Amino acid sequence: MKIINNHAEFEALLGLEIGVSDWHTITQQQINQFAEATIDHQWIHTDPERAKTESPFKATIAHGYLTVSLLPYFWHQIADVRNLKMLINYGVENIRFAQPVVVESRVRLIARLDTIANLRGITKATIGVTMEIENEKKPAYTGAVVFLYHFKS
Repeated sequence: MKIINNHAEFEALLGLEIGVSDWHTITQQQINQFAEATIDHQWIHTDPERAKTESPFKATIAHGYLTVSLLPYFWHQIADVRNLKMLINYGVENIRFAQPVVVESRVRLIARLDTIANLRGITKATIGVTMEIENEKKPAYTGAVVFLYHFKS
């Protein structure tokens, strides 16, 4: 895990891979809970029996937005940004879903610092992200997440 205490330490990582998260298994229970929370009960996600016979994947798949919602969870495994007054989730940019995540797949995140700016004392960091699927050539998605860090000093 990378420890970052201030803007200068963050800026030193510009253009570099910051790290890789642990693997996480996407379960049917997690998919069902996400379906409940988002009121998105499309059968391709929530009906394992129908998916076995009608889906080209022969199993349910995770919602794309479920995998995106895991970004903060994975990011906190990769970087420990300290000395903060506040952190703001500012945006998600250019997410491209390349491959579905089949239930019981393991996924992880690779993060790099694409851009960083000092906005009158607020650090705006754009983190390039790739979600890998174990044993698959194509990633689940690529894109970027933008955070605003208000460091204490």
